Amino acid sequence: MKKVLLIEDDAIIRENTAELLELSNFNVITAPNGKIGVELAKRDTPDIVVCDIMMPELDGYGVIEALSKNNDTKYIPFIFLSAKTERTDVRKGMDLGADDYITKPFTEEELISAIESRLAKAAILRDERNNQNESVPENEDEIKTLNDLKNFFDDNGEVFNFKKDEIIYNEGYNSNLIYLVIKGVVKSYKLDEKGKELVTALYKEDDLFGYTSFTQNIPYQETTKAIKNLELVGISKSNLTNVLANNHTVTLELLELLNDNLTGVKDQLLQMAYSSVNKKTAITILKFAEKLNTKPEEPIKISRNDLASVAGIATETLIRTMSNFKKQGLIAIEGRNIRILDIQKLQNIY
Repeated sequence: MKKVLLIEDDAIIRENTAELLELSNFNVITAPNGKIGVELAKRDTPDIVVCDIMMPELDGYGVIEALSKNNDTKYIPFIFLSAKTERTDVRKGMDLGADDYITKPFTEEELISAIESRLAKAAILRDERNNQNESVPENEDEIKTLNDLKNFFDDNGEVFNFKKDEIIYNEGYNSNLIYLVIKGVVKSYKLDEKGKELVTALYKEDDLFGYTSFTQNIPYQETTKAIKNLELVGISKSNLTNVLANNHTVTLELLELLNDNLTGVKDQLLQMAYSSVNKKTAITILKFAEKLNTKPEEPIKISRNDLASVAGIATETLIRTMSNFKKQGLIAIEGRNIRILDIQKLQNIY
């Protein structure tokens, strides 16, 4: 039975999360603050640490720094659990060596999936360390994690700026660059035979996009456009291929990202095929709110055509459904702006 150290100062969240983990067959030890958490980690050597950020005595950043300096704890997988969702907060945590970052509120599936994934990755890396000759010094410049790769983009990529509604690349263009979003939001879409858009993905700050094949000269399969004024950094595909060839560990992270993206596309297709119009519309509004804002209740400005194409319904149907949501007090519509009034009811629509 794998041992999880849960460090959380909120007693209710700590107890509920611990119970959830125990029901999923984990051995859970808990700490009410970072200072006690570090002591427990050094004493009990958990298989993984799940830690809040904002805590008394010692915050989450201090916890991971302390554990990373200790030979007995520096390889323990570490997941931040926090309500802080700003890109700078996430990147700070990942720069300190965190393996994952889960934002509150979270689902049971999100937490368990993250823990199981990080435990599996830790096992693979542990096997690799055991197979290495200890006399070979560690390469300090090695890119080990997806966050290291994003830092490589920041440090070495070419900067691109696009205005709202400007095309980044069209379907069929040579796929020479892979991009990291620094600021703004990107939509990816395809056109059907009648010229109607089908939005296939949304990319926000800290997301990678533009990858097709790393070994073949396959053109871009979709068109991408800036939804907001946009800042990107781009790395050539050949450059990235060389980085991956020399840093095998981060390749696992990238494969994980590609798998998550494929899962998201499948979920979107299932939603379009089987969900009710009300549910499709509600999920799409929530999805755009998540991508465009740090807080879902803030107004979002998005075209009805974009909403309809992601939901997979006719624009007229979407407009009628949104009018019903407005009458029910779920959303407010102010011109092109949409503001969520009751996020819980919107999430529970069937």
